[in-house]
Amino acid sequence: MNIVTLIIVLVIIIILGILIMGYIFNYNKIQFLNIKINEAEQIIDEKLRNKYDLVLRSENTINKLIKKEVTYFKELKNLENKDISNFDLDRKLDEGENLINQIKNDYSSLDKNEEFIEIIDNLSDTDEALDAAKAFYNKNTTEINLLLKKFPTNIIGILHRIKIRNYFDGKDMFDDEIKDFKL
Repeated sequence: MNIVTLIIVLVIIIILGILIMGYIFNYNKIQFLNIKINEAEQIIDEKLRNKYDLVLRSENTINKLIKKEVTYFKELKNLENKDISNFDLDRKLDEGENLINQIKNDYSSLDKNEEFIEIIDNLSDTDEALDAAKAFYNKNTTEINLLLKKFPTNIIGILHRIKIRNYFDGKDMFDDEIKDFKL
C-alpha cells in the first residue's frame, strides 16, 4: 500500500468519524428535546386532572352555599366518558373556571366561604403551574420543530420517523388550516 492510498483511507476514516459524531450529537439533541416535551406533557396531564377535580368540587360547594341543586358543569362531568385531547380538555376547563368566576360575582356569599376560597386559590395555583408547563412544552416544541426542518437534523428525523409536533394550544402551524386558531 503506498502513501497516497494510506492518506486517502485516513481521510475517509476521519470524514466518516466526523459524520458519525455529528449524527450522534444531533440525534441526542432531538431525543433530549423529546424527553423534555414528554415531561412537560406529564405535568400538563397531572395539572389538568387537578383542575378538573377542582372545578367539579366547586359545584358541590356552590350548591351548598346558594342552597340550590344546580348542575353547572354537566358538560364537564360527561367528559369522563369521552376521549378528548388535552387541548380540548384545557379549553373546556377554562370555560368551567370562567363560569365559576361568573357565579362568584353573582353570589357574594361565596367570597366568605373558606372551602370555596381554598378551591379558588388551588385553581389559581394550578393555572400558574399549567401555564409554566405549557410555556416549557411550547418552547421545546419550537426547538425540535426547527431542528426537524433544518439539514442535517431533518434527515435524522426522517430516518427515525420523528414528526413535527403541535404546540400545546392545538394549532398546527405547518398546515393550510387557518381556522384551528381558537381563543
